[in-house]
Amino acid sequence: MRFGLLGTGPWARNTQGPALIDHPDAELVGVWGRRPEAAAELANDLGTAAFADVDELLAGCDAVAVALPPHVQPELAVRAAGAGCHLLLDKPVASEPADARRLVAAVEEAGVASVVFFTLRFAPQPAEWIAAQQEVGGWLTARAQWLSAVLGGKESAYSASPWRRERGALWDVGPHVLSLLLPVLGDVTDTDRIAAVRGPGDTVNLLLPHVTGAVSTVTLSLTVPPEAAVVEAELRGPAGAVRLPERDRGVAPLAFGRAIDALLEAARSGEAHPCDVRFGARVTELLAVAEERAGKGS
Repeated sequence: MRFGLLGTGPWARNTQGPALIDHPDAELVGVWGRRPEAAAELANDLGTAAFADVDELLAGCDAVAVALPPHVQPELAVRAAGAGCHLLLDKPVASEPADARRLVAAVEEAGVASVVFFTLRFAPQPAEWIAAQQEVGGWLTARAQWLSAVLGGKESAYSASPWRRERGALWDVGPHVLSLLLPVLGDVTDTDRIAAVRGPGDTVNLLLPHVTGAVSTVTLSLTVPPEAAVVEAELRGPAGAVRLPERDRGVAPLAFGRAIDALLEAARSGEAHPCDVRFGARVTELLAVAEERAGKGS
């Protein structure tokens, strides 16, 4: 499958680009970015072509991998779907529910396949853990924390990200936590019961009622000190208590390769992947409700 890469930031450079180059069933046709000089530099490093005209790149591709901020992604993804390209999207798929719904409509109208790269759903250990807990079922409660020091003093390639600084942990790491909780505990259908409270920095605490009757509590932050950073999740029910395996920080390129596999299979079979654009849009809707309940913060 011939891919175009949209975006030139750290995620494109460190994860998506290398995974596309290494995948045996993918060909990286070229790179487009909002800054032509950055696209040229990344294309040179990846051994592919830089495109100044995004539509020219789309015309030569079967699919696109998108590594763009959530307020930029929908417009480009809609154009790609209209050009007949399958979509390998980043999370969150949009920063506004209306844009997410517009993207879903474009995918359905074009009849293209879509996969949203939620890292936990494609990294081997977390993905196996999630699938196992789905099989067990009957969970009563869940507790999840994703506390990062990306904006709290740790040196990171993502520290200068304008959209992360503006929207905070709710929109950056919140999608990861929802991608874990929703398949295990079920959707949050009664959004009137969602509770959200702001804490220090960009910290936000969520209480989520799930359709199965389970209730989850979530704490998210990008602004904790490095010493306080943690990623953890725990489920409790008749089967006892189980904890998410410790995260392998170097697994993102491997996980993205598995997301490429998922898109290839969805395009071949015509069957929707569980992490398709519709699931991505639902995550955006829930984040928007939580943000409204919590307020914008300081």
